Amino acid sequence: MKVIRISKIILLTALLNACQDYLDIIPDNVPTIDYAFHLRSSAERYLFTCYSYLPANGHASTNPGFNAADEVWYMYPVNWVDETVLNVAKGLQNVQNPLVNYWNGGNQGKPYFQAIRDCNTFLENIEKVVDLEEYERERWIAEVKFLKAYYHFFLVQMYGPIPLMKANLPLEASSEEVKVYREPLDVCFDYIVQLLDEAIANENLPDNITGLENTELGRITRGIAMAIKAKVLVTAASPLFNGGNPGFFTLTDNQGRELFTTTADPQKWVRAVEACREAVEFCEGQGFGLHQFGGSFSYTINDTIQTQLDIRTAFTERENNKELIWAFTNSRLTEIQRYCSPPIIAGDRGGDGVAPKGSIAPTLKMVRQYYTDKGLPIAYDKGWTGASDEELVTADEADRYYVKKGQTTVRLHYDREPRFYATVGFDRGIWFGNATNNYDVTLEDDGNSGLLYIQGRSGELAARQGVGGFSITSYQLKKLVDIRTVQTPQIPATNIYAYSWPEFRMADLYLLYAEALNEAGGYSAEVSKWINKVRARAGIPALEDSWDNYSTQPGYYQDQNNMREIIRRERTIELAFEGKRYWDLKRWMTAHMNGNLNAPVYGWDIDQKDPQSFYRPVLLFTQRFAMRDYFSPIKLSELQINTNLVQNPGW
Repeated sequence: MKVIRISKIILLTALLNACQDYLDIIPDNVPTIDYAFHLRSSAERYLFTCYSYLPANGHASTNPGFNAADEVWYMYPVNWVDETVLNVAKGLQNVQNPLVNYWNGGNQGKPYFQAIRDCNTFLENIEKVVDLEEYERERWIAEVKFLKAYYHFFLVQMYGPIPLMKANLPLEASSEEVKVYREPLDVCFDYIVQLLDEAIANENLPDNITGLENTELGRITRGIAMAIKAKVLVTAASPLFNGGNPGFFTLTDNQGRELFTTTADPQKWVRAVEACREAVEFCEGQGFGLHQFGGSFSYTINDTIQTQLDIRTAFTERENNKELIWAFTNSRLTEIQRYCSPPIIAGDRGGDGVAPKGSIAPTLKMVRQYYTDKGLPIAYDKGWTGASDEELVTADEADRYYVKKGQTTVRLHYDREPRFYATVGFDRGIWFGNATNNYDVTLEDDGNSGLLYIQGRSGELAARQGVGGFSITSYQLKKLVDIRTVQTPQIPATNIYAYSWPEFRMADLYLLYAEALNEAGGYSAEVSKWINKVRARAGIPALEDSWDNYSTQPGYYQDQNNMREIIRRERTIELAFEGKRYWDLKRWMTAHMNGNLNAPVYGWDIDQKDPQSFYRPVLLFTQRFAMRDYFSPIKLSELQINTNLVQNPGW
């Protein structure tokens, strides 16, 4: 009895303390959940508390998908961003104090079991609100069921099998009842899908928020729920979660239950196909599709720049963007734009706190991922056969919308697909937008007008000027910078046009659909249909046209394994720098393979002035990704408290 009594006190104290942490709506003299659910106004604030745990993906310091992979790198020491997530990429994860800890919260991770507890508290008490219309109550219930499913899913992606918190434990729970077990992986996915289905089936969940973006952007809709269900089922069918390595991922708890799936089930891909089909058909029926830049009276552009802006604004556009399914309004891109923007206008760069820095540096590996202008990997394009991508080439008139006319850079930067030019800034590369007098492509450069470009070699405007504020690879991340974010020469300041992090867009859904179709049945015209939608917006030929007419291996795509590689490359390119590659490489179980997260990180030699010396690959870091890194460790102290938990393999 003594042990039980102590555990009750601990649980009650934890609950009351947590209430003080996550609720500002309870007066000090009435610290009760009942008060929080007495009126609509306080219950709505509790609803938004449930939303508040969504990942802050628009901040470089906190997004594991953005910094824990191999897409970007940083100078050392990093003097402007918390290095916690980057340390995961450096192989510094540990069990004593895990990095990016979403199990307990800490080290740039949020406490997701607390988030689930808050969702449960909401669902258990929302019926008590006296002045809430029934349709709104039902809508809120659907939203919170979705959030509860999403937080469980996020934990499964990070940790694999997890305890399922279907309801909050009562305060009178015994010390043994609070020692919860991890559930088998398939049980976890089934419960997540069950919650999503319940949210989708709720007739009071709105189909979309068209016309209400200013007030309801980020609120859960039926379209969001269906898209995330598709993603969940594609993830569940992927090798990491579908018997991909039974030799390593074997885990049994003290009840004798096997927690990991050890045998691949092809029917999971069939289920994923159906979820993707339903999501695509529903979203398209609601008017969603691939975004195109609508133009502006203040811009004079041509087809080349139009295509680049179609691609850039698909990510950054917050108004009239039919591609944006789900935005995280709790995470707006402000300072990160400044650290993606290279200085392109002369002025005082002294530590003014607002100057552009260009410190978030795409890696040379990612630059090489992009296709040629024929829509092919460099190694398969007949036009690149025998050519060195480090050969120096001087830009002529035909190149002036990509590389500054008359300037010299490497062949790697010529004849590439539009997504490369829309996404990555490079030495001597054009940077459209982001500057005064840089919106008229008809102007010839007379020193005061025309398209501006990046000057990144030693001693130049965008080069290293001191211990911080420069790109360690020489590349900059154009994709995250809204074209309305501008530099002014007086400081120069970066006047930021903020937007909410676009967590899920139609291009992602189309490519998930193509992947599921290929895994379920191999290549077909239906598979390539969804890929070609994305490629058409990207300004490259359909994949059959590319491979049959311009490649060294015609018909390559007709093999299921080859099509798998094409789809994965397409996701890597289309969704680059959106925090997707990290999770994709893990669910595909390719992160540990050479060339992915087990490979050297390179950039150019940024301390050199002449192009011959500057364009020399320099080793920045050698990444190591072990099998154990597919799942994050549970904090050691948590295992000591709850002896029914078992640690992830390898930790």
